[in-house]
Amino acid sequence: MNPYVLMTLLSSLGLGTTLTFASSHWLLAWMGLEINTLAIIPLMAQHHHPRAVEATTKYFLTQATAAAMILFASTTNAWMMGVWDMVNMSSPIASAMVIAALALKIGLAPMHFWMPEVLQGLDLLTGLVLSTWQKLAPLALIITVAQATDPLLLTILGLMSTLIGGWGGLNQTQLRKTLAYSSIAHMGWMVIILQYAPHLTLMALVTYIFMTSAAFLTLKASSATKVNTLTMVWSKNPALVTIAALVLLSLGGLPPLTGFMPKWLILQELAKQDLPLIATMMAITALLSLYFYLRLCYAMTLTISPHSAASTTPWRLQTTQTSFPLALFTVMAVGLLPMTPSIITLIT
Repeated sequence: MNPYVLMTLLSSLGLGTTLTFASSHWLLAWMGLEINTLAIIPLMAQHHHPRAVEATTKYFLTQATAAAMILFASTTNAWMMGVWDMVNMSSPIASAMVIAALALKIGLAPMHFWMPEVLQGLDLLTGLVLSTWQKLAPLALIITVAQATDPLLLTILGLMSTLIGGWGGLNQTQLRKTLAYSSIAHMGWMVIILQYAPHLTLMALVTYIFMTSAAFLTLKASSATKVNTLTMVWSKNPALVTIAALVLLSLGGLPPLTGFMPKWLILQELAKQDLPLIATMMAITALLSLYFYLRLCYAMTLTISPHSAASTTPWRLQTTQTSFPLALFTVMAVGLLPMTPSIITLIT
C-alpha cells in the first residue's frame, strides 16, 4: 500500500476514535464510529484474497447495522426526552438498544458470530488493530451509558461472552479464531464489572491490549497461523516460543503473570458486591479459556513435529522485523502483576 494512503487511513482511525472520545452528542459519536469503520475497511481488503474480501464485507455489513441501530436509538431518545446528550439516556428502550448495538460492534455474545470469521480472513497486523484499537470507541460509549442501563442486561452480556468465548475456543485449530474467542471472553470480563467498578474495566482493557498485542506480534514474528505450525517454531526460535507461551498463559489469567491481575480484582469486586454465584461462574468460564491456552502451549513446547524443517535456518538470515514493540508489549503482558498496588492507586 502507498505510504501516503496508509498514513491517511491510520490518521483517520485515530481521528474517529478521538472524535468519539471527545463527544457528548450522539451524532458526533456516531460520526466518529463511522470514520473509524471506513478507515479500517481498505486496510482489511488490501490483500486481494477472497477470504480478505469476504471478511471485509462481513465486517462492513455488521458495523453498518450497528451504526444504524445507534442512530435509531439516539433519535428515539431525542424524540422521547428532547435531548441528544449521551449522559441523558433516560429512555430504557433507547439505552438497551444502544447497548445491543455497541455489543454488536465489539463482538459481545450473543452478537459475536461475525468476529471469528472476520478475524480469520485478515492478516495478523490488521487483526491486531481490529482486536485492540477498534474496541476503544465502542467501549467508551458503553462506559458512558452503563449507568443508565439495566444491570441485568450487562450481567447477561458479560456472562454469555465469557462462556461462549471459553467454549468456542476449545476446538479451534486456527490461531486467529482462537484469539477472536479470547477477545470475546475478555470483553465479557470488562462488561460485567462495569456497573460496579468502571476503573477495573479500564484496567482490564489496558492489560488486554498489552497481552493481545504481544500475542499477535509473537505469532507474526513466528509466521504461525495454525496450531500445527506451532510445533516447528521451537526449532526456529526457542526464545520466541518461551515468550509466546508466557503471553498465552498471561491471556489465560495464570499467576504470576499480568493477566491474573484484572481477573483477580474483578472476582474480588464481585464478591464484595455480594454476587458470589456470578463470581464463581466467571471463574469457571476462565478455566475454559485457560484450557485452550494450555493446549497451544502444549503444541509449542511439548510436541515435536514429525516433519523435518523445510525452511532455511533463520539464525543464518538477517531479520527485518522490528522487535521493539514486541519486546515492550511482552514485558507489559508478563511482568506487571507486582505493580498491582501502584496501578490500583493510579486508576482509582
